[in-house]
Amino acid sequence: MSDRVETSPARTAAVIPAAGRGVRLGPGTPKALRALSGTPMLVHAVRAMAASRAVSLVVVVAPPDGTAEVRSLLDEFPPAGDRTEVLVVPGGETRQQSVRLGLKAVPDDYGTVLVHDAARPLVPVDTVDAVVAAVREGAPAVVPALPLADTVKQVQPADGPEPVVGTPDRAVLRAVQTPQGFDRHTLLQAHERYAHTALEGEGATDCAGLVERMGVPVVVVRGHEEAFKVTRPLDLVLAEAVLARRRANDGF
Repeated sequence: MSDRVETSPARTAAVIPAAGRGVRLGPGTPKALRALSGTPMLVHAVRAMAASRAVSLVVVVAPPDGTAEVRSLLDEFPPAGDRTEVLVVPGGETRQQSVRLGLKAVPDDYGTVLVHDAARPLVPVDTVDAVVAAVREGAPAVVPALPLADTVKQVQPADGPEPVVGTPDRAVLRAVQTPQGFDRHTLLQAHERYAHTALEGEGATDCAGLVERMGVPVVVVRGHEEAFKVTRPLDLVLAEAVLARRRANDGF
């Protein structure tokens, strides 16, 4: 008799890697713990995942030396209601390692896994639900994304002015966001295959990139303008403006 635990596509967990320092926002507090309207970005990100009725578990991957601090923080700012369990586990040296450690904390009977950036604290619940729905309908990997508004140039990297070598057709390009959604088995297989591989570029920071490297199809669903990534001081200003609008219009 097999000991294999049957997974259920209807059970969805979200993994939030939050072990990075966020150097582009400057020294000091790790990016995920920077405050937006008095609440850490990480808390906003956890609440964004918990807002989806599909998500019953959120695994936060904390800095190895900051697990207790993050656990205390999330206890201070719990998600509304008691429907979503929140776990905190220590992360690794890279985002790829941290996601893998977060995956290990997800019980075997979860069939759908989301991976979400802590630095995208304002993703709307409709976007989360759209990603989950696409995985449940049979897509092994799903990413939310938006068309590009700007013309894109391909360049030859250089220390000074960089020569343009091409102009890609932006009609076929998309700016990818999170949460990215996966069939659990597919994501585990990707991380196991590349666990000891030093990847460069997109594959190192994007779980969908790992899946693509295996030759597994990835599909795109419509993202949202408010799911932008907070990486620069100006992004903090924009995020505060979004929260102020939500409070005024929605009582957020």
